[in-house]
Amino acid sequence: MTTSQTTQTTTQPAATHDTPPAERLVLGAMMFGTAVDEATSFSVLDRFVDAGGRWIDTADCYAFWASESGYGGQSEEVLGRWFAARPGVRDRILLATKFGAEPRDAGSWPASRTGLSAEAITTQITGSLRRLGTDHVDLAWGHMEDRSVPVEETADTCAALVSDGVAGRIGLSNHPAWRVERARRHAVAQGKEPFSVVQHHYSYLQPRPGTLTGDHRFGWLDDELVDLAAVEGLETWAYTPLLAGAYDNPAKPIPEIFDHPGSTQRLAALDDVAAQVGAARGQVVLAWLAARGIRPMLGGSKVHQLDAAVEAMGLELPAELLELMNGVDVTPPSA
Repeated sequence: MTTSQTTQTTTQPAATHDTPPAERLVLGAMMFGTAVDEATSFSVLDRFVDAGGRWIDTADCYAFWASESGYGGQSEEVLGRWFAARPGVRDRILLATKFGAEPRDAGSWPASRTGLSAEAITTQITGSLRRLGTDHVDLAWGHMEDRSVPVEETADTCAALVSDGVAGRIGLSNHPAWRVERARRHAVAQGKEPFSVVQHHYSYLQPRPGTLTGDHRFGWLDDELVDLAAVEGLETWAYTPLLAGAYDNPAKPIPEIFDHPGSTQRLAALDDVAAQVGAARGQVVLAWLAARGIRPMLGGSKVHQLDAAVEAMGLELPAELLELMNGVDVTPPSA
């Protein structure tokens, strides 16, 4: 077998080596206000800012599945209260939120969700700004694709968010490469702001071909997206890079979709590198992503998890160790 293209192609660097470690990391606020109580959320947010972190990512649908109402908004509300309690902190951070995946009817997701029509986007971003207590976000995302709406309509509406000063940049999450490119081509042809960032699930281990890694058909950062990002200079964010703690927590087994011979080889390489640099597996994974120009997102709920991630972002893996990690074939045999 030959080494997968994913191991050979890198995306546009998200940060330079001179960037403070915490600035290379995104703090995901998904469970703030539901599984993570407000006091803990504030502690994690405070530590992130004190460490020099800037990017915080949320969504209007977070976390509907963990809320009593069946609807989201709790994460944005907690962030809004944190901004209000910390005068001046909003100017120190870069804020991202997503729209399109909030249930229209509680208990009926994903069949019933708000989607990415012009009307839905306008309504959703208005609600997000109100909950966040701000007049703009630094990055606005289309959360998951909506085949009921022409992607050109989504592109036009999101471009207007930038021209109207509501968003600094726009991105797409959980979209196939062809729809990202179609939306970008349309925007450029119209002289409008194109999508410039993509956000997908990604990690050092790779899933078996044809398997879903979560709730989204196109949730995984596949080779086509990696290549598109490299050619077009798109920034790339990776969510759930630590597989919910499975790299280091014996109580959390590696998900079954990663159970194949390629993962066995990759874990062996990961153990080798971790031993050589004196770091945990998960920290090496975060450093590996950063070395590839991919901005990892941490969904940690504890301060010590954040501290470990920030430490990892300052870890520079030598070229020979990166070569060792990248040289393992990631393509498992088809069933």
